[in-house]
Amino acid sequence: MTQNYADGIPTPQRYGAILTIAISISLAVLDGAIANVALPTIARELHASPATSIWVINAYQLSIIMTLLSFATLGDIYGYRRVYQCGLAVFTLMSLICALSDNLWMLISARVLQGFGAAALMSINTALIRIIYPSRLLGRGIAINTLVVAVSTAAGPTVAAGVLSVASWQWLFAINVPIGMLAFYLGRRFLPANAQNNSGQRFNGFSALMNALTFGLLLSALGGFSQRLSGQWILIELALAAVAGVFFVRHQLRQPWPLLPVDLFRIPLFSLSMGTSICSFCAQMLAMVSLPFYLQSVLGRSEVATGLLLTPWPLATMLLAMVAGRLIGRVNSGLLGAVGLAAFALGLFSLAWLPAMPGDGEIIWRMMLCGAGFGLFQSPNNHTIITSAPRNRSGGASGMLGTARLFGQTSGAALVALMFNLFGTAGTHAALVLAGCFATAAALVSALRIRQPTPQRQDVRTGSAQGTAADKTAALDASAAGATADTTAENRARNVR
Repeated sequence: MTQNYADGIPTPQRYGAILTIAISISLAVLDGAIANVALPTIARELHASPATSIWVINAYQLSIIMTLLSFATLGDIYGYRRVYQCGLAVFTLMSLICALSDNLWMLISARVLQGFGAAALMSINTALIRIIYPSRLLGRGIAINTLVVAVSTAAGPTVAAGVLSVASWQWLFAINVPIGMLAFYLGRRFLPANAQNNSGQRFNGFSALMNALTFGLLLSALGGFSQRLSGQWILIELALAAVAGVFFVRHQLRQPWPLLPVDLFRIPLFSLSMGTSICSFCAQMLAMVSLPFYLQSVLGRSEVATGLLLTPWPLATMLLAMVAGRLIGRVNSGLLGAVGLAAFALGLFSLAWLPAMPGDGEIIWRMMLCGAGFGLFQSPNNHTIITSAPRNRSGGASGMLGTARLFGQTSGAALVALMFNLFGTAGTHAALVLAGCFATAAALVSALRIRQPTPQRQDVRTGSAQGTAADKTAALDASAAGATADTTAENRARNVR
């Protein structure tokens, strides 16, 4: 039965719902990196060249980034639970097809469709959390989601190595099937069925196509750069992406319900938080991709030792993400982000200037500093992004949150390739310095949010942040319900009156 949940769902159901989201999103994030470790084996067994086998990874990532915003819009229109369950079913079925694939093109085709399912999960998981948790506990829910995404991202290679140590590469995908079926059952039982959008919003196919072309061409160019493809071809892709992007944005500016929520970017708090997110995830991937090369090629550590030395990062992120979740609403999110990102930058710069032959302890405390800073920043930043949008635009805000993460991570991975091309064996040092610069820039942008008015105050005073009367009404309703934990009690009372 479809309901309107003004302030969260009951506690027993809430636990089941957040468990469903945690399982589902961990599967989707893990599958973005879990096949990397097995790629040489997959190429050998399926009689493919290394260059062609890369598409096992690229097909998944591209299909996600090209459709993320489209699925977010479908969630706003048809209900988040419905889109989430459909995405989970597609992801699970395609995982089975991946496991049964006997040639490379069958595997790549299944990975494309698996990416569509993952995009449906990633696009609206935060919007679902906004329905599941009451406003006073929303920060805790977002912190849990942040924790799951961060740990899944960092643990991908370790999980893959563990599976491959006891089974063939097919089990990297087959293991998703029983877990996905469990998540589907839990979702049917616990996920809330929010009301559909009856304000006249319709899905725009042309917008979806232009979105796919813009992000697909851009990320394909970045991926081609990292694979050292022809510079002429990369320039052509970038030029086509720029042309498609201009048409896409101009088209969105004329839409009452844009697929790319350009109207949300008129909210300063939203746009600043998005910029902070992109820079921080770019810094994260610059470090996480380059550090294994340094640990193994320069210091001579084994694969197992490398995994153990990288582990303090996600562990510290796990701890501080939960602490930050409890501080949301008590400490300004811009301040939390600035402090966390400053610590993150300090950790990255300290890794860049490690001694010539550092001991394990010297590496571990620096990893912990990076993870702690990132964990302190990410939960409040995600909370700000999702709550700075009106409640009926939660899907669009959630989609942009996922897009910022994926775009930052993909850009960071491509920049690692540039650093190694330019600096050779000193590529890790250059990548870490660049990562520290990105983290510093993110800290400065986050600090700009400290004096920004809360979204409710903007909406009530001018209504300029939303493009339609329906959005303004939704913003007022969200304020009255206390949708943003950062808003003070005095402001909430004024909005209700």
